[in-house]
Amino acid sequence: MKISELLAKYETFCPKELAVAGDPVGLQVGNPHQNLSKVLVTLDIREQTVQEAKALGVELIIAKHPLIFRPLSALTSLDKQQKLVLDLAAAGIAVYTSHTNIDVVNGGLNDYFCQLFNLSDVEILDDDEGVGRIGNLAPTSLLALSEQVKQVFGLKHLRLVTYEHDLNQKISRLALCGGSGGKFWEKAVEKGADAYLTGDIYYHVGHDMLSAGLVGIDPGHYIEQAFIPLVANKLRDFAPSLTIFESQAATNPFYDI
Repeated sequence: MKISELLAKYETFCPKELAVAGDPVGLQVGNPHQNLSKVLVTLDIREQTVQEAKALGVELIIAKHPLIFRPLSALTSLDKQQKLVLDLAAAGIAVYTSHTNIDVVNGGLNDYFCQLFNLSDVEILDDDEGVGRIGNLAPTSLLALSEQVKQVFGLKHLRLVTYEHDLNQKISRLALCGGSGGKFWEKAVEKGADAYLTGDIYYHVGHDMLSAGLVGIDPGHYIEQAFIPLVANKLRDFAPSLTIFESQAATNPFYDI
C-alpha cells in the first residue's frame, strides 16, 4: 500500500474540507507515493515523538496537532521546530495532520467525547464552524460530574470555573469541545448548557461565563490524546495489513505535583 492510498481511505471518513478555514491539515512532510507498512498515531510531534517513530521504523505519522502550524520562512537545524521537520524528512518519515476536521466530522473526537459521557439528543455547539457538541445527560451534581471527568480522562486534577459556592449544582445539559474551546462559551449559554467542558479557559473568560450563569470544567488540552486510539482503530479498519502503533511518548507539557 502507498501512503496516498491509506490517506485516501482516511479522508473518506474525515475530509480535509471540514477543517476550520486556514487550519493546516493534510500531508505536511513526505512522499505520498512511498510504500507503507507501519504508521504511528500521535497527538503531538515533539522530539520524543520523532525518536519513537524512528525506533519503530514507521513510514508515516498521523498527528492531530500540526507539525507546521504557521508558514516557515526558513528550514534549518538552528530552529528547534524546523529541526523536527528536517529530522523526519531525513528519516523518510511522512507527516499527515488531522486537526479541526477530526473535531468537526460525524464520528470524530467530539462525538467520541459525547459517547464517553452518555450524552443524548446531541447537537453541534457552534453551527458556523461545526465545532463542539452539546447534549443532555442524567442529572448529576457539578462535583460528581467533575469526578467522572477525572476518571474518564485519567486525571489527578482539573480546574472548575465556579466561585466554589455551589458544587452541588445540578447539571443536566453539558456542552463540550476538545482542545481550546473557550471562545465558544456564549454558544453554550445560547443552547442552554448548565456546564461547559473544554480546555485552556482564560481567567477573564471564566468571569464572563460565571456572570452569564455558566459553570466550566477545564480538564486541560491534553484530553485530546483520545485522538490516538480513535484514529488508530479507524486505520486498522481501513488497512488491516498495516501495523498501526499508538504513540506512548509523553508530550503533555504540564505535570501535576
